[in-house]
Amino acid sequence: MNEATTHTSLPYDGVPMPRRLGAILAVAFGVGMSVLDSAIANVALPTLGAELSVSAADSIWIVNAYQLAIMVTILPFAALGESVGYRRIYLGGLALFTLASAGCALAGSLATLVAARVLQGVGAAAVTSINTTLIRFIYPRAQLGRGMGINATVVAVASVAGPAIAAGILSVGSWPWLFAINIPVGFVALWLSARFLPRNPVQADGRKPRWRDMAMNALTFGLLMFSVEGYSHGWDGRLVAGGVGALLAAGFLFVRSQLREPRPLLPLDLLRIPIFSVSMLTSICSYLAQMLSMVALPFYLQHRFGFDEVETGLLLTAWPAVIMVVAPVAGMLVGRVHAGALGGTGLAAMAAGVAALAWLPAQPATFDIVWRLVLGGAGFALFQSPNNSLLIASAPPERSGSASGMLATARLIGQTTGAAMMALLFHVVPDDSARRALLVAGIAAAAGSAVSFSRLSLPLPEALVRRR
Repeated sequence: MNEATTHTSLPYDGVPMPRRLGAILAVAFGVGMSVLDSAIANVALPTLGAELSVSAADSIWIVNAYQLAIMVTILPFAALGESVGYRRIYLGGLALFTLASAGCALAGSLATLVAARVLQGVGAAAVTSINTTLIRFIYPRAQLGRGMGINATVVAVASVAGPAIAAGILSVGSWPWLFAINIPVGFVALWLSARFLPRNPVQADGRKPRWRDMAMNALTFGLLMFSVEGYSHGWDGRLVAGGVGALLAAGFLFVRSQLREPRPLLPLDLLRIPIFSVSMLTSICSYLAQMLSMVALPFYLQHRFGFDEVETGLLLTAWPAVIMVVAPVAGMLVGRVHAGALGGTGLAAMAAGVAALAWLPAQPATFDIVWRLVLGGAGFALFQSPNNSLLIASAPPERSGSASGMLATARLIGQTTGAAMMALLFHVVPDDSARRALLVAGIAAAAGSAVSFSRLSLPLPEALVRRR
């Protein structure tokens, strides 16, 4: 099957063993590398700012440039994958990410590092926009949940390893090695991808996203991040208000134009599928709760209970560590138990764990903290794999790229909103902001649980029905 194969030539039900192992390993390397890089950069930000002799406020652009590039390009890459093939987009993203990592390692100033980080973000967007779609083509329909579970496990492992790897590199070398480590990993991922990833079918008409739509998408999501960042960093209120006004105007024009498109860049057509739109809302609630929790907990444990940075880091590994165990199990349960019930139960457990953290005793023992973190992390893992499976399976096969892009967009919207709410709490209740954030996170997770349970009344996608 070549890259120009159309959707009319399906059926397509996964890659046979043992090639499937090589294909999922290729996806794991690419996704793990992008998550690992983000975690490493966040942890090393103070070191990067000091080494480049820039202020803490300016050094934030090392992270923001990466996030902004992902946000404005993720939907165009997802749509482009439907026209030219997901394998090509994935390979191109890996190649760009690897080359940009070399650029980051060689950067001698903040400006050149930020420019290289923008290119890195574009490469990461290409990889993450269609990674769940690739899993749909790698795994048979009957094992889709298992593939999603493996993907969630890879993300959790990379999250756990990021801080430790950053600390290890900085203890023996200079900061450029933080990015140079991506180069050999990138070449391995490229080799695996070229050898094992399937050449998926593409749209019969070969229609590609229009430049006008991509520009409107970039403007809308760029203004969204500008407004959030401006508010978070206390910019002049008139500037922030202007940004919000421009966002509303650009967003209105963008949505109106997309409603007239037969295959829109912003896949509003998928939102007409009830179980897809409900799953999107559930996903946003979950990532908002997770971001609020992960940002608040270091401040909470250090400022309220006196733990140092090392102790805090070790305690917080309980959350992603339990995801490594629960996510594969949750993936195997997809099809045996309704995904809405799994997700609702998982987010209810997450809400309970996060709320329990907000009500820690005055002098908590390690066990008091760890069991709450384990409950929250296990709940998130029980939700994530079934929800991702439901989102991808509910879209028509020819719209898999857009479904994957929307899943990634839901994650970014939830995380961005969570960061903005944390900034708001820092301003409004500075003395109790971390604890209040945990309470809000518990409310968001509980709301997501209720929305998830509402899916029990909706018809399941055919691929999941076939398995039950």
